[in-house]
Amino acid sequence: MKVKWTKLGMVVFLLISLVMTGCFIWQYRMPKLKIGNVVNIEVKEEEMCPRFPEPVLLEHPIPALKEALEKIDVVLRLSIHDTTLPALSAIVVFNDSVLWNGNFGRRNGSDPSSPPPNEYTVYRIASLSKIFPTLMLYKLWEEGKVASLDDPLEKYAANFTIKNPLGKRRGVVDVKAGSNRDTQPRSPSVTLRRMAGQLSGLPRRLRSTNLLWGGDTDAAIDLLQDDVLVADPGTKCHYSNVAFSLLANVLAENFAKSDYESWVSDNILEQLGMEDTGFDITPAIQSQMAVGVYSSGQSAPLYDLGWYRPAGQMYSTAADMAKLAMVLLGAYSRPLLQHDTLKTLLTPLFRCHQGYFANYTGTPWEVNEQLGYEVVRKDGDLDGYATTFSLVPRLKLGLVVLMAGVRPPIMDGDLVTQAYSHLIPAMESAFRNAQRKLSPPPDPTPYVGLFTYQNMTFYEIKASLGGVLVMQQFGPQVDTMMLAKYRTIRLDFLQERVFRVVFEGEYPCKLKVNSISVSLETQDRQLFNFYYFNEKGVSPGFDSPGLNTYKVLRIARRPIFNS
Repeated sequence: MKVKWTKLGMVVFLLISLVMTGCFIWQYRMPKLKIGNVVNIEVKEEEMCPRFPEPVLLEHPIPALKEALEKIDVVLRLSIHDTTLPALSAIVVFNDSVLWNGNFGRRNGSDPSSPPPNEYTVYRIASLSKIFPTLMLYKLWEEGKVASLDDPLEKYAANFTIKNPLGKRRGVVDVKAGSNRDTQPRSPSVTLRRMAGQLSGLPRRLRSTNLLWGGDTDAAIDLLQDDVLVADPGTKCHYSNVAFSLLANVLAENFAKSDYESWVSDNILEQLGMEDTGFDITPAIQSQMAVGVYSSGQSAPLYDLGWYRPAGQMYSTAADMAKLAMVLLGAYSRPLLQHDTLKTLLTPLFRCHQGYFANYTGTPWEVNEQLGYEVVRKDGDLDGYATTFSLVPRLKLGLVVLMAGVRPPIMDGDLVTQAYSHLIPAMESAFRNAQRKLSPPPDPTPYVGLFTYQNMTFYEIKASLGGVLVMQQFGPQVDTMMLAKYRTIRLDFLQERVFRVVFEGEYPCKLKVNSISVSLETQDRQLFNFYYFNEKGVSPGFDSPGLNTYKVLRIARRPIFNS
């Protein structure tokens, strides 16, 4: 079908063309607002950003950080008690370095001549042992030996079965009887990830056993066949020692050339140089230990946990656990897992019910929020010893506390929470005030020039003395909406034609100009993707996908705004 142009249609088309041309010219010759014409322009700065400053290399000394560490020293020192908590070692790590370590009390509280502990003093780490079956699972998954973290346990333990009365039933029709009936409860989805994340529904311990039970995995599976899940898998946080011992032993039987403990020693401890960490408490190890005590001050026996060893048998030192913290922060010189695997490992799995002792569960973490940050931690308590391993991944920060004695009562928060109440603000302040080292492009020439977005906002990109690109916004709208000190940003070169926006120091998350709100937070750390260079060797423009902004185009000369 052909379209015929009428006289009226031609006139309308001509009018539209003239209007569009007029709009284009108007954008370039926009009248600049005179100061005298601006009535009651009120600019308000609100909450300061970045809310979560990016970790950067720090140059010491940092007064705020030094003060925070001194306060932590006081908190931990005051927790020492001759009877209930005679020895404590703690260490703070940032990225790949130790910021501080403190050692308090005496290795043997009943001996007045006993020396104080140090970072190489050995403590039982109790449930921190659960970190290692989890590392084994993620390592085997990364290597492709475990097909999926969500594989069901029965894939690797064919005889495993357990009753799941809380599982949903599916209604079916009995054709002969002519009525509805229920199928048997569906098979429990006890997966490997749920076992490592306290979501398997498995009981805390095997029926008719205690933590000293000396059976084997076959006997454990036999005991579970007539037991019941305490929760439908994946629906409720429930602490289980059974899950970790079963996970460790089943993985070892399928993939290790020897037993679980040998696999951990060969593939984790030796690889990371954790020379003072292990399972068997020999006389030589015992001579290096802080003596664990009950609340009465009586020395605690060094029990062997038998089949439950993967869930709580291990010993270690503050120095060795600091190495593990650096590994999980992705900063240690001997990497164990790839970056993406570590992100998965440290991601919370499930929000727990109100009565559980953590807000979220992870693999194998208890996760709580403090001052806006996720604190990923694992606590351990075993006769005579109490321990905490914790990370704040977003700040590349770690804190390990090892205690010989009873965990102090919670009044103003437990020791770790109190420590982070000082440490997190200090690290935030240090990052905000740190001088950022930005990278210049190999040649700034293709990026330098004038650009516009839809002829409404305008930008000039220049190269600083060090070659780092600096972008300044200008134009009538910017002049009336943005304070001068926030119109200039720097561009950090990441890779060919890709830059990241960087606001240096603190800045207001939003600027309120009368009733209009301008967000600086949304611009910070966004990426600019410049177009391929043209025949003149310059980029004709760039996109900012994170801001949903495309076709910021190069213009030949600075526009004139009539006043």
